[in-house]
Amino acid sequence: MLVKSLNRRTFMTGTAAVAATAIATPALSHSAPQQFQVPEQFKAQIVRVNSDLPANQIFIKMPTYHLYYTLGDGTAVRYGVALGKEGLKFRGTATVERKVEWPSWTPTQDMIARDPSYAKYENGMPGGPTNPLGARALYLYDANGRDTLFRIHGTTDPSSIGKSVSNGCIRMYNSHVKDLYDRVQLGTRVTATG
Repeated sequence: MLVKSLNRRTFMTGTAAVAATAIATPALSHSAPQQFQVPEQFKAQIVRVNSDLPANQIFIKMPTYHLYYTLGDGTAVRYGVALGKEGLKFRGTATVERKVEWPSWTPTQDMIARDPSYAKYENGMPGGPTNPLGARALYLYDANGRDTLFRIHGTTDPSSIGKSVSNGCIRMYNSHVKDLYDRVQLGTRVTATG
């Protein structure tokens, strides 16, 4: 069973890196000119994974705040992520059915109820450098073809990576989500465990 395998020994971390990738992590917040230093444990890198994992799938290992995109040769690209607050985390399996560059954002009614300051965006916020979805978004759909309202997306707050702070979506550094976006095809399976 795939999930059981994921919980036991699927991903090797830290010193198991095969090689660092050439994924750049420049200044990610467009509102401030300073450079953001990506912590070592959240730098994008190629790592070894179970050799029986199929290529071109996404696995989110929640306890370590990592997202893995499998390459099919016993390796995966590992990225750091931020997750949803307790009770709001995406769990289970979905598929990527939509991809958008510089996506617009409309908070859900539940999000507005939790944080009334979002009400000013109830009709949507255009995509761009100040949009909370960042540079790219992958939209997750359930087995019945319904939008789950969960996204894998960039962020305007790179310091949130490695924390449980979002309204449920999976946040990535903008440079990392751009790299993932270019790799992922529609129909890609996404599994979150932990």
